[in-house]
This record gives sequence, structure tokens and C-alpha cells, in this order.
Amino acid sequence: MISLLDRIKNGEVLVCDGAMGTLLQDKGLKPGECPELWCVDHPEKTKEIHQQYRDAGSNIVETNSFGGTSYKLKHFGLGDRVSEINTAASTIAREIAKDDQYVLASAGPTGQFMTPLGTETEEDFYNAFKEQCIALEAGGADAIIFETMTALEELTVAIKAAKENTKLITVASFTFDPQQNGGYATMMGINPTTFAEAAVSAGADIIGSNCGLGPDHMIKIVKQLKEDAPNTPIIAMPNAGMPVIENGETIFKETPEQMAQKISDIIDAGANIIGGCCGTTPAHIAAIKSILEER
Repeated sequence: MISLLDRIKNGEVLVCDGAMGTLLQDKGLKPGECPELWCVDHPEKTKEIHQQYRDAGSNIVETNSFGGTSYKLKHFGLGDRVSEINTAASTIAREIAKDDQYVLASAGPTGQFMTPLGTETEEDFYNAFKEQCIALEAGGADAIIFETMTALEELTVAIKAAKENTKLITVASFTFDPQQNGGYATMMGINPTTFAEAAVSAGADIIGSNCGLGPDHMIKIVKQLKEDAPNTPIIAMPNAGMPVIENGETIFKETPEQMAQKISDIIDAGANIIGGCCGTTPAHIAAIKSILEER
């Protein structure tokens, strides 16, 4: 199979999956339950979700391993099962991807802060991401995405752990919030330009943004990232619109058709990979695929 990066260099725009948590909940995931453990305890249900996205036309299968570091798993009493759970996550995805889709391993933030803001050291973070990365590669992943990140220190350590211990293509994705001045920044105050420069310098093969915002904001973020890193491929994984609270529940109202109408603008802004985050479903991915086929 042609390398993911070569496909992008050849001018293709690839389609990634949509939300995982939403579909796990539809299949019975209960509040307070560990989503990643489903890769071990309910592998068939996890594979069903991957298959739904494959049937929708995705080129990339993203693993159910977002909270797969020891930091996150220990909250469920699973800190000693990092290798087992992450290997299972990428193995399941590989079974669905076969030899004509790419497996993108998902790795989210630890939820901790590095010194001096917190108590964790760079070595602590490095070892946590190293353990996760090695396990995800062992199960058959082609690439890893450090997503929903907000802190440069954590991101650069994660990239270093992946680069020094695996052969995985490395993707860096930050979550930005709109600012009063019209720009964007993370909760740690990092803007897209600073993120792009740091991620590329750290060795990221692909950079981008996910979660937090819908397609309208993502167009502007992608355009900025393209200006800051013109030679680096970009991934865009927006939510299905901005989150809305109704009856105490967070929902995303942008329909597949509404979201798809903005995909061409995201591509024109510079995105090479398009997927979805919170609120997106196989129907959203199918709508995005249809737009790409029409271009």
C-alpha cells in the first residue's frame, strides 16, 4: 500500500473517521466506564464502529485509544494494562482496515501538567507516551495522532517519544478556542502560529486541529496553519458545529449535509485530511466523502 504521506504528496485529500465516544455510548458505554477497555471486553462492538466508518468511505481508521496513557487508565484501575489495551485497540482497527486503509492511533493528553505548573517531569511524560506508542505500533498502526492537545511541552515530549521508539508517522493536533480579538488560542494561551512552529520543529509529519470548534472556525485555523507551515500536510477534524447545552446535555446540531457544504472551503484553505470529532457520525463522513468525489 502506498504510504499515507505519499498519497498526500500526490495531491489526494483523504478522509478520516468521525467521533468514537458518541457511537460507543450508542452501543451501551455507560457514564464512568473506560471507553478504551471496550477494545478488550467488547472488541466486536468496537469493530462495528470502525466498519461503519469504513462503509461510509473513510480512508483512515482511528483507534479507540484516546485515553490510553497510564495517566488516564489508572483512574479506572487499569494503569498496569496499557500495553494490552493499546495493542488491542490498533489490532482491532487493523482487522477492519485490512491492507487498503490506514490505521491512525489516537493518543490524547494525560490530564496532568509538567513542572513547574504541575508535579510531573518530562521523563514521566516521555515514558507514558513511549509505552502507549510502542503498544499501538505493535498492534498494526501506521501513524499516531496526538490530538486535543493544548500544551506545547506535552506535545513535544509525545512527538519525541513516538519518533525515538517507533516508525509511526506522527500527527500533532491542537484544540483551539475563539478569542475576543478574533484569533484562536488553546486554554494554555498557544495560538496556531506558535503551535505550528513548535510541532514542525519537534518533528511532526502532519499538523492540524480537532475538536472544540465546528467547520466555520476550522476554515480559518487551517488557513493560518497553512501560512505558517506551507510544506507540512494538515489534518482538520471539526465537531459537528459548536456545542449547545439543551436540558443539561451537550449536543451538536450540524447535520451531515450542513457540515459537508463547508468541506470544500476547508480543503481550499489547505487541509489534506478531513475527518470529524465530537458529534460527527458515519453519516457525516459519508457526506464529506461525497463532496470529495464531486470535486
